[in-house]
Amino acid sequence: MNKVSYKTKLFTKQQGMTFIEVIIALVIIVIGILGAVALQATAKKSSFDAMQRSLASSLAQDMIARLRANNVANLVDYARDDYGVALNVPPVVDCNVANAPCSASQIVIHDIYEWERALVGGDVTDNGNAAGGIVDGRGCIFRNGNAMTVVVSWQGRDAISDNANNERCGAAGSKRRQVVVQAFII
Repeated sequence: MNKVSYKTKLFTKQQGMTFIEVIIALVIIVIGILGAVALQATAKKSSFDAMQRSLASSLAQDMIARLRANNVANLVDYARDDYGVALNVPPVVDCNVANAPCSASQIVIHDIYEWERALVGGDVTDNGNAAGGIVDGRGCIFRNGNAMTVVVSWQGRDAISDNANNERCGAAGSKRRQVVVQAFII
C-alpha cells in the first residue's frame, strides 16, 4: 500500500507542461513556419526566373523559324544588334492576314516588327501599356554566311557571373542573362 501512495503522489504533482516546455515548442513551430515562408519565396523567385528563360528560349526559336521561312537572300536584312531598344512602327502591310500578297522584303519587316514586339512585351497589353515579355528584353541576330546566331538577353533578379557570351547584346552587367541559339539556314 505504501508503494501505491508513492506513485499516486508522483503523478499528482505532474499536472501539465511547464512554461519552459511551452516556449520551446513555440520556438520550434515558429522556426518551422519561417522556413516554410522562406522556401515559398525562393520557389516563387526561381519560378519567375525559369519563366523568363523559357520565354527567351521561345523567342530565339521563333526568330530561327522566321529566318528559315524567308528567302535565304534576305538573311542580311535580319542581322542587327539593337532589337528591343525601341519598337518600330507597325508595317504597312500586315502579312498575317489571309491572302495578303507580301514580298520577301515585306515579310522581313513584318517578322522584325512581330519579334521585337514580343521582346518588349507589346503583344500583351494592360491599358495600352506593354505587360508581357521578358525584363528589359533585347535581341540580336548575327550572320556569318548562312550561319545565324540569335541572342536574347534580359535582366535577371539576382547578380551572377556574366560570361559575356555576346557583349554587344543587351546591357552588360552582373544581372544579364542570355540565350544563344545558332542555326545554319539553307
